[in-house]
Formats: sequence, C-alpha cells, structure tokens
Amino acid sequence: MICRPLWSADEAAQATGGESTADWAATGVSIDSRSLQPGDLFIALEGPSFDGHNFIGAAFEAGAAAVMAHRRPTGPTHAGPLLLVEDTLAALKALGVAGRARSQARFIGVTGSVGKTGTKEALKHCLSVQAPTYASVGSLNNHWGVPLSLARVPRKALYGVFEMGMNHPGEIRELTALVRPHVALITAVEAAHSEFFASVTEIAEAKAEIFEGVVPGGAAVLQREHPFFGLLSAHAHAANIERIVSFGRHPEADARLINCSLLGGHSTVRALINGTLLDFCIGLPGAHWVMNSLAVLATIHAAGADIRAAVAELATLKPLKGRGMRQVLPLPGGSFELIDDSYNANPASMRAAFAVLQQTTLGPGGRRVAVLGDMLELGSGSETLHAKLAEPIEAAGIDLVYTCGPHMAALHDALPKGRRGGHAADAQKLAPLVAAGLRPGDTVLVKGSQGSRMALVIEALAAIETEPPRAANGR
Repeated sequence: MICRPLWSADEAAQATGGESTADWAATGVSIDSRSLQPGDLFIALEGPSFDGHNFIGAAFEAGAAAVMAHRRPTGPTHAGPLLLVEDTLAALKALGVAGRARSQARFIGVTGSVGKTGTKEALKHCLSVQAPTYASVGSLNNHWGVPLSLARVPRKALYGVFEMGMNHPGEIRELTALVRPHVALITAVEAAHSEFFASVTEIAEAKAEIFEGVVPGGAAVLQREHPFFGLLSAHAHAANIERIVSFGRHPEADARLINCSLLGGHSTVRALINGTLLDFCIGLPGAHWVMNSLAVLATIHAAGADIRAAVAELATLKPLKGRGMRQVLPLPGGSFELIDDSYNANPASMRAAFAVLQQTTLGPGGRRVAVLGDMLELGSGSETLHAKLAEPIEAAGIDLVYTCGPHMAALHDALPKGRRGGHAADAQKLAPLVAAGLRPGDTVLVKGSQGSRMALVIEALAAIETEPPRAANGR
C-alpha cells in the first residue's frame, strides 16, 4: 500500500495561491530549522525579531523537502524546491484551512484559563485507542500555532484535538474560524492573562468566542456549577449550538461526580456519565484532575466516541514535563522528590498545585517546600493576587516557601517568617538558595509563569552533587 504524502507541491500551491519551482512531496510541516525532520515542508515565517528566510539553507541541510518563502533566497547553499507565496504567515493560514477542509476527522476545540494543555493531551490519550487521533503539539495555540497544527493533520486522522489560547479579545474568534470544531470545550474561566481585561466576566466572554466556529449540529462542553455557566450557555445558544453537555458536581451535570478519593499519586472516581455509573482511576493526582477527567469524558461523549474505552485509559495518564512531572533526586544523605510544574502559573493553578503538594507523602524528616516564580499578565492587581497565595499555602500545610521576582516579593512579605525560605530577584539567583536549603525527605514543588524561567531552578536541583569533590591529589 502506497501512502500519500501530507502535502504535494500541487496541493500546497493550490491551497496557498503560491508557485512551486519544482515538484516535491512533504511528509510534515515545520517552522523551525532546528527541529525540522527530513521530508518536512519548511515555512520561512518573518516576525519582528526573526526571519525564517535566514535559515532556508539550514532547513535544506536538515532534509527539508521544500521551502515556502515570500522572497527568493540567494547563494548556492539555498538550492532546493521552493513554494513562493506573497506572505508566508497568510500562506500558513491558508494551508491550515486546506488541511482542515480535506480532513474527515471530528475536530475538538479546547480553551480555558487553566487545564487546556493537560486536558487536550488527555483527550488525545483516550481517543487514540479508538481511532487515529491527532492533537496540536505542546502549546501551539496562537495565531501561527493553530494553523501550523491544522496543516499537520494526517490524512488518516479521525479525531483532531486543538488547543486555543488568548490574552486579548478577538483572538479565539480568529482561531475557532480556522479549526471549525465539532465540539468546543471550555475547561474553566479564571483570573489568568487578565492584564488586558477589565474583569473575569470579560475573560469569560472572550473564551465564549470559541462557540462562533462550531459547525452546525456541534456541541459545547461546560462545567455545570461554574459561576459563568449561564453566560457561556447563552453565548453557545447565540451561536446556534443546541447541544450543551455539562460536567461537574452539579446534580444536573451530564458527567456528574458522585465521589472521589484524592491520593498522593492518583485519584479514584465514581461518576455518572450520561446515565451510566462508572468507577475509574486517574493516573494523575489532584482535585483539578478529577474535574479534568469529567471534562474529558463529557467531551468524548459529545464527540460520539466510546466512554468505557476512554475511562480505561485515564488510569495510564502520565504528567507532562513542566506540568506536574515527578522525579526522585539524590541529596547528600538521602533523596528528595521534585514536582516540576514550572511551565506556567496563575492563581487557580497555584492553588491546585498546593493541594497536590499537600497530598504527597514525605520521607522521614521531610518538609513540603514550594519554590514559586512570578505569575505574569495579571494586570494592576498582580501584587494583591500574589500576596493572597499566603492563605492557600497555609491551608495546604506547606512548610517552607522560596520566591523570586518582583511580584512574588508581595507573597514573601505576606508569609509568616517561619515559612520564608528566601527571596531572590530572579530564578537564577534563587536556585542556589533552594539547593542549599533542601534536606532528605523533602518534597519540592517548583512553579511559575514561563517567563519567570523556573526551569532554571529545576536544572539546578537536578544537578545537586551528592558527594563532596575530591582533593587535587585524589586523597
């Protein structure tokens, strides 16, 4: 059986209105020459601080099948098939639209203030055992990430799961018009990326833009007891969506939580899903993952997939790097457990992470330690939101808190002196303070917005030496 390429020269030229200088066939699509795979179509995007046209030579050297460009490159190292277009970003969007139009898959759009990426990955995990499933990689959820993901949808995919993010009104409206989902899920609405919104209500209205792209006969999935359920439902109905599938603890929820047990590394759940009583295990800890699992099952039900097959896969969920991944690392005299939640942060996800830390089992003499970087894009109330974290920290019984960044200084000041581990201007300066203060048996949570660079703390903790350096003479 001969497999058709993802894109042929003729298909891509027709989709983008471009002109190919030679015949070619691509098995993938890339915008980064460093991660490009042999056979990819490389798209030379041009931005305010970079120009992909400068890396056309590197793309061909890495094995690119062709390059989409809006100007001809020069030099002998740039020899190779070109797809010449007027503007590469506009052409990428056109390629994504064409990828969506030719696909036979059922498309699921996911947005929300918290839980987008984890829920998207859980949907992919649960659907992949039922049919060929594609999901956008990582957090490719913006004006170029979504069309890139659409352009990558395999021909054989029967489900497609796409994350949509925003920090300004109108952004999700553009993305949902590209994805045109059959099912639109809003995980939750919280005070995240609130710098450009006057209220959480405005954030809810911006998230509701996802409904405008839902195809006729599609469905909206919402948390039933959420304060904005009524507002979001109204927006869904205004977009001519008749089918609303709900999840949560509410007695009228379609995916209703009956009870659950929150354990250190996982949770057990009893839930009523579309009238069927199900008992299942979630391979990830925390009350937020109990709610995420209900959102996943409600969405899978709305998409017409098998709920029982999906439930069986929830037990095998694994944490993602930077989003709750755990590892036991050595220390002189023992070890400590590290929870890497360094990818992103907002007040709601901070509270969820503290609750997970509270549930962990410590080693002998161990403490619960939180290492926290700034939560970004929170607007004028940022310092207050940071200081208010002192309350859930106390409720979770966290013993020691290290902080870094100008906003986290407000939390440091709000904490009782006995809980203050130390504060630094940035993650690089904080890392050695944390490493020096740890002791065997500790469990350490590292969390902050991506811009606070808390991954530097993760790297420092993973590199702690367990043996003293030897003297120069080897004795």
